[in-house]
Amino acid sequence: MSVEDPVTTVIRLLTKNVRVVKDDSSVASFYASEQWYDRELFKNYDAQLTVGIRQIQDQKLNIAGTVRQQKGLLAVNLWAMDRVGSSDPGRMIRKKLVEEIKRIVRQNMKVPNQTIYDFAGLGYPSGDPHKAFSSAAATELIPSSTSWVELTNLEYQNIWYSDNIRYSKSTSVNLQDALMLFRFKPSSKAPVASQILLAFEGYGIAPAGNGFTIKVWNNVSSAWESAQTGSGGSDQVVTITLISALTNYIDASGYVWLLARTTNPSNGTTPAVLYCDYVSCTVSVNGITYLDVVSYGDKDKVDVKPILFRTEFTLKSWAFETILGIY
Repeated sequence: MSVEDPVTTVIRLLTKNVRVVKDDSSVASFYASEQWYDRELFKNYDAQLTVGIRQIQDQKLNIAGTVRQQKGLLAVNLWAMDRVGSSDPGRMIRKKLVEEIKRIVRQNMKVPNQTIYDFAGLGYPSGDPHKAFSSAAATELIPSSTSWVELTNLEYQNIWYSDNIRYSKSTSVNLQDALMLFRFKPSSKAPVASQILLAFEGYGIAPAGNGFTIKVWNNVSSAWESAQTGSGGSDQVVTITLISALTNYIDASGYVWLLARTTNPSNGTTPAVLYCDYVSCTVSVNGITYLDVVSYGDKDKVDVKPILFRTEFTLKSWAFETILGIY
């Protein structure tokens, strides 16, 4: 079993979730990386976050040593300084980041290895690599089909959140279904993935009956698989859960593809319409399954100008690993 490095997991957790709003309502920019800080980054960023391993204790849980627990201590440092033109001084950026790190770690204490990918805040063309498309056809189009049309900026906003603001695709061509295609690119590597959960919230209507169907693309068999359906004429959340052969569903470019379509087609008079309120892809990795704050404190560097504001967190984590091939 391949296990993800805890530093990688924590960097992704912070990168995906940290959001600091400055006093002028703009969003502070930051860069997360392994230790240590790079002063040149402050030319373009308000702050830097660095993550490193302080200590890992590897303990066997069975006599053979094939089941092991790794207890870790991680050092998370945040660095900020006064920047010309910023509404917030470095001390204030540091204060807001401290609260963000505490919030994120506490909220994800038992699931630090899970990451939700969606379209919130994204849109054409800045939404790359996540993309959303629509089309209409009598068959289930493959991801590489030229018939797919990407959503516009305004259309992307309709699928940002589960908020009853929906994107819809309609077709009145006889025997055609309304189709949507969603492309996700997880930042974790395929070999360490332990589960992929795809979720579609919406509904479909058609003259022969309401409902929608979702499927995931298997890039090995080159086919849409794992069909799940919803029924009715109002929002419903339908999911596909993948727990084995996950590399079959992450293609060579690192993409996971989800298809949604009306279960029934148009009859040429009454349209088939597919509505999407929200869609997401949640990826879990083999790695740390617990994370919490042990302590934190300020360690400012005052002998430089401008002053470098620094706060260091100590986080504790644990992970379980099964090692094959040991007898």
